[in-house]
Amino acid sequence: MRTIRIKPLAFLGSLVLFVSSAISQQASAQKLPIVRGDPTLQTHGQFIDELVADFIAEHHLPGLTMAIVQAPYVPRSAGYGKTNIDLDEMASTKTIWNIGPITQAFTAVAIMQLKEQGKLSTTDPIGKYVDNLPFAWQRIPIKQLMQHSSGLPDYRSEIDNSKHYSPRELLALVQNKPLAFRSGTDVRLSATDATLLALAIERASGMSYHDFIWKYQIDVEQLPSTMFASDMPQLAKIDRPASHPNDNQHSKFKKEVPFINPVEPATGYIATGDKLSPVAAEASENLFGFGDLWSSAEDISKWDIGLAGLTLVKNMEDHEFIYSPTKLDSGKVVPAMIGWEFTHHPGFMEIKGNSPGFSSYLSRFTAADELVCVTLLTNKEGVDLTVLAREIADAYKTGLGPDIDQHHIVAQESKFSTAETVARIKALLAQEKVPLFSVVDHSDNATRAGLQLRPTTVLSFGNPKVGTKLMLQNQAIGLDLPLHVLVWQDERGRIWIGYPRLDELADRYKITDPATIAAMTGFMDHLVAQAANVYAY
Repeated sequence: MRTIRIKPLAFLGSLVLFVSSAISQQASAQKLPIVRGDPTLQTHGQFIDELVADFIAEHHLPGLTMAIVQAPYVPRSAGYGKTNIDLDEMASTKTIWNIGPITQAFTAVAIMQLKEQGKLSTTDPIGKYVDNLPFAWQRIPIKQLMQHSSGLPDYRSEIDNSKHYSPRELLALVQNKPLAFRSGTDVRLSATDATLLALAIERASGMSYHDFIWKYQIDVEQLPSTMFASDMPQLAKIDRPASHPNDNQHSKFKKEVPFINPVEPATGYIATGDKLSPVAAEASENLFGFGDLWSSAEDISKWDIGLAGLTLVKNMEDHEFIYSPTKLDSGKVVPAMIGWEFTHHPGFMEIKGNSPGFSSYLSRFTAADELVCVTLLTNKEGVDLTVLAREIADAYKTGLGPDIDQHHIVAQESKFSTAETVARIKALLAQEKVPLFSVVDHSDNATRAGLQLRPTTVLSFGNPKVGTKLMLQNQAIGLDLPLHVLVWQDERGRIWIGYPRLDELADRYKITDPATIAAMTGFMDHLVAQAANVYAY
């Protein structure tokens, strides 16, 4: 009989891997809490790389980059896919992407820095810093611009991205339009607000917006992969030989050090049908002060750590001003400020949105026992990264996401109460002329039965024409039609909106109509995002 000799070190290594795997599986099965520094990094049995790969495939993304903060560390920074589908340029830790509406957060910090320098006050009217504004605009205080409670029309709907606009030309696009509402009475996202703030920064500081952001934030936090589109041609290290696809970085890095993991911009894309069309980097310049910064996910994470401390904004009261919900003149509180939105999860805040060719997301769990932040950037416009980011956060600390498996239910945390969330869904369905068939208040039914249940409401709705089309393939799917969403409050007081994954539903009933399922999923994603968020992205 043959004797098998086992090398002690090899055996020990195998044993460690076996035990580690067993512990990970047990933790997953028993939902044991993930502790800080735990290398498992999975949620509901799925690893972060699997989550990202599945998301990229589902949304047909060219590339994506991610960075995670567990203050004061950035324990993970990674790139996935390509940043240019025509050249062999890969997403990396130094790739820069247009960060879109996250730019507002830099603008807000700059305003507070000038306040701390004694050069402006948030109660000052914008007319003090920007000349020749329409009369209705002049007395709007800086505070209301930061709250997006000004009522000013948003110039983004008027932009032609094939053109280049100066900041003044951007304002001129909407200067003759009426206010959307009386200033101080409501909240609505408007790039016009942020552009006016950027112009105020220039007047108050005596510097260009570009130079002020560079001196007081980019230099202070030492962010090597953060800049504006106007900076790109001046940097040899990101000179992209686009006209010579056969002479790209794969040959240049052999002789030129800057091409070793280079700082280079991703190409942004917009989907037209099944085709991705590139967007010129210069298009971001048309979002002055609102969406014109470019950065890497890793740099955003470093900046975020500075934001948590006192290296950017020194006074804690000024921190609280930026990171507190808006209180309107009526006393109504709106859970948003200068692009940031706040949920019922204690200390949680997120900022996200779209820009020409890009989508971006940054979240912060600021409670002392959490301190996790997630940055996601992708080079495709119109992608909601919220659900993916929350899953990733949950992989770093159990309980940061919903206590459900998002393989089966897609869920997003609402910024509003249960009742207001339900009301928003009803209003959106009415606006889209989608029939609402029933509203079942399970908590009310529980009360009638002498029991207690946290707020739990199901809304059923749909288009009979679409539903019938699916039932003609398999009538059994009628058990899961019409469509429905669940609005519920969990034990921590957080409000969630969820709906069953429709691709899984189609697989279960062997429905072979991917176009219809994709359209239905798109509608559900849009409905949930609009109902859950303050800002319309």
